[in-house]
Amino acid sequence: MYIFFLNRSQNAYFCPLFKKEMSAPKRYTITTALPYTNGPIHIGHLAGVYVPADIYARYLRLTGNDVILIGGSDEHGVPITIKAKNEGVSPQDIVDKYHTIIKKSFEDFGITFDNYSRTSAKIHHKTASEFFTTLNDKGEFIEEVTEQLYDAEANQFLADRFVIGTCPKCGNEESYGDQCENCGTSHNATDLINPKSALTGNIPTLKQTKHWFLPLDKHEAFLKEWILEGHKKDWKSNVYGQCKSWIDDGLRPRAVTRDLDWGIPVPVEGGEGKVLYVWFDAPIGYISSTIEWAEREGKNWEPYWKDKDTKLVHFIGKDNIVFHCIIFPAMLKAEGSYILPENVPANEFLNLEGNKLSTSKNWAVWLPEYLEEFPGQQDILRYALTSNAPETKDNDFTWKDFQARNNNELVAIFGNFINRVVVLTNKYYDGVTPTPNVLSQVDEETLATVKAYPDVISSSIERYRFREAQQELMNLARLGNKYLADAEPWKVIKVDEERTKTIMYVALQIASALATLSEPFLPFTSKKLKDILCHSSLDAESTWNEVKTKEVLIPFGHQIGKAELLFSKIEDETIQAQLDKLEASKKANEIANAVVEPQKDTITFDDFTKLDMRVGTILEAEKMPKAKKLLVLKVDTGIDVRTIVSGIAESFTAEEVVGKRVTVLVNLAPRALRGVESEGMILMTETPDGKLVFVNPDDTAVTNGLQIS
Repeated sequence: MYIFFLNRSQNAYFCPLFKKEMSAPKRYTITTALPYTNGPIHIGHLAGVYVPADIYARYLRLTGNDVILIGGSDEHGVPITIKAKNEGVSPQDIVDKYHTIIKKSFEDFGITFDNYSRTSAKIHHKTASEFFTTLNDKGEFIEEVTEQLYDAEANQFLADRFVIGTCPKCGNEESYGDQCENCGTSHNATDLINPKSALTGNIPTLKQTKHWFLPLDKHEAFLKEWILEGHKKDWKSNVYGQCKSWIDDGLRPRAVTRDLDWGIPVPVEGGEGKVLYVWFDAPIGYISSTIEWAEREGKNWEPYWKDKDTKLVHFIGKDNIVFHCIIFPAMLKAEGSYILPENVPANEFLNLEGNKLSTSKNWAVWLPEYLEEFPGQQDILRYALTSNAPETKDNDFTWKDFQARNNNELVAIFGNFINRVVVLTNKYYDGVTPTPNVLSQVDEETLATVKAYPDVISSSIERYRFREAQQELMNLARLGNKYLADAEPWKVIKVDEERTKTIMYVALQIASALATLSEPFLPFTSKKLKDILCHSSLDAESTWNEVKTKEVLIPFGHQIGKAELLFSKIEDETIQAQLDKLEASKKANEIANAVVEPQKDTITFDDFTKLDMRVGTILEAEKMPKAKKLLVLKVDTGIDVRTIVSGIAESFTAEEVVGKRVTVLVNLAPRALRGVESEGMILMTETPDGKLVFVNPDDTAVTNGLQIS
């Protein structure tokens, strides 16, 4: 098998990517991480999971494969019960609300799920219960009475997200009981240092309870062979590395049940009052969602999960690597009839404007809000997120980069090329594709390069390098711009009309190729471009493979439509409005998290009356030489004009404070500071972000020297 690549001069060449031909799968089952239904989708979810999964699925469909893209809402997580408790509603109310919001957001954003289900559905409860029962009947679980953290005041055992403590690995003091969001390490709640109940704040005690455990140590040899030997070369380094770390550390039994009242009841004797642990039931949601799809479509679901000729791929974020690469495969292996994932191309995390995304702090770009504020601009966000995808390391989303990606690439390169081609075709030929004459060497080389692009982009997509693949798509648009710029049809038409026809014919072939090859990355743009080029009126629209095999993508005599802007420039004001929203969130968080100093020791009224505080005005101010924090002030206290040295120079310049009305403690004992005697103190307070603020009387009727009491 050979793959086309392009060198810097845009000429195609061959590279033997694989030494032997690999048999193609008969079908693909693609799954995406199930989002918790305790809030809407944000850009971190999109960049980490859903955009790359959709690119992959759309590409496979375009290349004629049998593909299902499976997703759904995870509705049994503890965060949902916490959200319900905080809002005073039932967990079902929460999941119903957010499942609807999430599903509609995905639809509006163009994520092409073949089925998007939910884990509260009856089909899922049935599927997960049967899966548990099968493993239990086969003796694949261990039943143990263990000590779990218990909150006596709340009268309940504490599930993982009900416990907060210090991560034993990185020292993060706000780690959850199942996972540290700072370092990504998975652990048990009992591993936390100084654990506290998230319900009451109390220190929990240990209490005995019975649970079912999946003995991961029993599957350690299989996982070593399957992952560490079998997938050393084809899994991403971040995925392989995390799996290796877990396996090298030694696998231990992991509980598959929890003491909760929200979830799927444990379906065996002795399971009363317990539910299936969410990490156990959630991945089974992929199977139940597939069954739901198959029943609706009149298909057999089993080949998509049990046929060795099916390729199973999980798209997830890095916080789910262990569950999808170690725990879920161990479950599937223990059941015995399922295939295992061929790849788990997990992404790292996406940050926002230099800070970690945080749903609780509202530090996020929420998909429903984006769709409302940027109507019809789904592809811009898809493009920006893919261009900066956190494929092997954490990356940062900034609104300025979003603007630049649109203005400098989508508008200036892709949109500019298409607009010139369509405008000139309508201007010169009333929108009818001209008949070409003899192709020059440049024409032939250009068309040959166009035919190479499907394989170039395929190579990147099939290696899960979506950022690289999208860049290659943009290189095709660059090729089109360069071809037009070099050929200059707007000049040539004045001297050689026949040559101009050939130039525009070649340019239209490039435009048609872009219309097809852009679909996985820019689906809304692809459709719009196909409509402009009137692809639907062709004998047959070009498929992915036909872009490289068909001699002609748009035949001469074909009528195209009028020019429409595919992308429009995003102005600075639009970006500033988004930055202002984030700044408002930051300030709200500072206020909410402000630490109020505890009250000092109680004093008597007589103690208070000893303080003589007066209204004053700063008359003069200058910086104390060789002192970073000090200003030397001349203050009119109403009773005199005195010198006061104040440590406010890091917050105010000398010029800023002249004329300020201030509150002065005038009977403070004089004190020499760097050789200057200070006779009093200016009263200040400090904001949560460390900014000093004058405590001053603003009423103009208040004159200098009045006492404050």
